[in-house]
Order: sequence, then structure tokens, then C-alpha cells
Amino acid sequence: MSSAYPPLNVEVRTPKLALSGATDDLLERLVPVIRDGIVDPKQTPFDDPMSLYQDSPQREWSWLRGIWTGRGRVEPEWWRLYFAVMVDGQPVGMQDLIGINFAALGTVSTFSWLESSYRGRGLGIEMRAAILHLAFAGLGAREAASEAFSDNSASNGVSQALGYEPNGTIWTTRRGEPGQLTRWKLTSERWARIRRDDIQLIGVEACRSALGL
Repeated sequence: MSSAYPPLNVEVRTPKLALSGATDDLLERLVPVIRDGIVDPKQTPFDDPMSLYQDSPQREWSWLRGIWTGRGRVEPEWWRLYFAVMVDGQPVGMQDLIGINFAALGTVSTFSWLESSYRGRGLGIEMRAAILHLAFAGLGAREAASEAFSDNSASNGVSQALGYEPNGTIWTTRRGEPGQLTRWKLTSERWARIRRDDIQLIGVEACRSALGL
């Protein structure tokens, strides 16, 4: 069933998965994954603040509130598109696309997570490739940025595999402790050289209008 709100109707399809606009129904289906936890106490993949580090049930509540708040703020200076990662009809993670002053700058950044049992299957690269296709082919982005802690080999490996270039480092905190983030950038020109022809975009034109593009 389509939504009256265009961003929720956007879908990106690849041979391995689909990114579907994160409706409340899909979020509810992901709550058990959030409740079980997508990081264990020894893992620190996200910078502060991060609801996924909290104890349940505050973790689920904070996660939902954050997405509801983000979905409700769509303006030229800031927007965030939230997608459920669908594999065989089952939501198994999230992939977000963030634009800050996008109309003027044409730059985006991404954020994602994946249920632990689905990691190690190449889905991280596939979902990032899908969101990059939306950013560049669908929305006309000039550059995409990503960042990950220097010891997060999985996320940094995805960026390297998709042709990003290193773009310096910064310091931030994770669970209150200092950590170094590695920054990456991918220009539209570099993306065009590895652009795939097997990714399908649905509902993007109406979404562009909703984003003021």
C-alpha cells in the first residue's frame, strides 16, 4: 500500500536486496532486532550519542523516536531518508541517506546497520551501492561521504570496495571514550566509472519534489 508521503514510497532494488522507505509497519518489524541488540558489549561501531548502545526498552523507544523526528524534518538545509533493508521480503537492517544543504552543495552522507546473522554475505556493499545509486542517479548528488572508526574494518572495507577516496581523520567519542574516525569521499565522476546497470529506482521523482529538488 502506497503512502501519501512520497519519501516512504521510494524503493531501490538490486539483485540481492531492496531498500524500502521505512514505514511504521517496517519499523515495527525491525523492533525485535533492535530489542535483541545489533552490537554486543565488546563492539563500538557508532559514535555518541547512539540509541543502539542503550539498554532495552529505552533502546527501542529512542530508536523509534529518532526516526520519527528525522522523518518529520524535511527542509532544504537538512533531510534524512530512512530505508529498511529487505532480503527475501524480510527487513534485516537500515540504510539512511542524509543531505545537508543538498540543494546548494549536492553532498550526501550515509549511515547503516545490519542484523548480525546477515553480516558476512556481501550485503553491506550491496546496500551501500544501492543508496549511492539513489544519491547520484536519482537525486543528482555531486559527492557522497562516509566515515567509520579506524578499527571498523567492515565499514571501511565497504568504502574502499566502492571506490571511495580517503578524506582525513577526526576524533570523536564512542561510549564516552575517544576514538578516531576515518573519513571517505566518493565523487560523482568516480562513481560513474563503476556505476551498475542492474539497480532499479522507484518513486524517486515524487520524492524529489518533496525534498524541494
